[in-house]
Amino acid sequence: MLADTHGPAPGVSSQDSGIDLRHHGDAETGPGLLDFAVNVRTGTPPQWLAERISASVADLAAYPDPAPARRAVARRHRCDPAGVLLTAGAAEAFVLLARVLRPRRAVVLHPQFTEPEAALRAAGHTVERVIEQGGFALDPSSVPPDADLVMVGNPTNPTSLLHPADTLARLARPGRILVVDEAFADCVPGEPESVAGRTDLPGLVVLRSLTKTWGLAGLRAGYLLAPPDLVARLGRAQPLWSVSTPALVATEACCAPEAVAEADTWARDLCVERAAFADALREAGADVLPGAAASFLLVKVVEGERIRIGLREHGIAVRRCDTFPGLGPDWLRVAVRDSESNRRMTLALAQLL
Repeated sequence: MLADTHGPAPGVSSQDSGIDLRHHGDAETGPGLLDFAVNVRTGTPPQWLAERISASVADLAAYPDPAPARRAVARRHRCDPAGVLLTAGAAEAFVLLARVLRPRRAVVLHPQFTEPEAALRAAGHTVERVIEQGGFALDPSSVPPDADLVMVGNPTNPTSLLHPADTLARLARPGRILVVDEAFADCVPGEPESVAGRTDLPGLVVLRSLTKTWGLAGLRAGYLLAPPDLVARLGRAQPLWSVSTPALVATEACCAPEAVAEADTWARDLCVERAAFADALREAGADVLPGAAASFLLVKVVEGERIRIGLREHGIAVRRCDTFPGLGPDWLRVAVRDSESNRRMTLALAQLL
């Protein structure tokens, strides 16, 4: 890797700060706890999907055939099947990118999902962090112009902010790989700011996951959209048959028009529930980051560590956020659940505050 002769730009850090990038929400949960820490949609997978996955067990004697699922993804995003790579969840895609790419200057925009940076560091890359200011809105001018690998989430985890597609497009340029993590894009009705399937942006890579909306964290199903030449390089680095037959069946099913419509209906209901939950949390005394678009809220409270522990004593698990670069112990990520669960969470928080 070439040495960086320019030095970090303002707001950019190349230090890891001792943050545990491998900490995830499932570490917060436990028996008997009401789970607000993990962002997987409750009540999933739906019965029709579970039945499709169960039926796929009859085909386990044969090696997985990714072609039908790849074609389904391509139809879903109106792109060339050669530009689709099926992966064992988005996490595998991050690892493949880290192993295949050789960036001179890799930049990760924070606060965001920490697995992209963790994968880059594990592969031996130096990573610079851009900590977004001003309410965590995306500012393309904060990214060093010579960065040849930029990673950003949309909507971003844990802020839940949805960045305009036009703003994301300003990050793309020749000679740069722009990775947009759209794991929560289907939380947004109509997905108006998605850049999946776009071919006008040079070096664009889009990651998708079926984990959150369809409740498939244990199945590991996701995919990557990129220029066909990059997909071919990543595919050569991928272990043979890394995506199982059940995961391929789930991917094909979830990309069908009727499944996309079902997810969109859920996303519209989510908007209503999320707005009501945010208002209730504010009334309870919490500072809720405005502009949430995903299935969770970013909340700031005084003495966040005490509040988080106190909520556990009330039987409620929330996600600590001091493991996200740019945030601290007073920030908590809270998943949006059903009305009754949200009410229980709000009452417990009000007592603690």
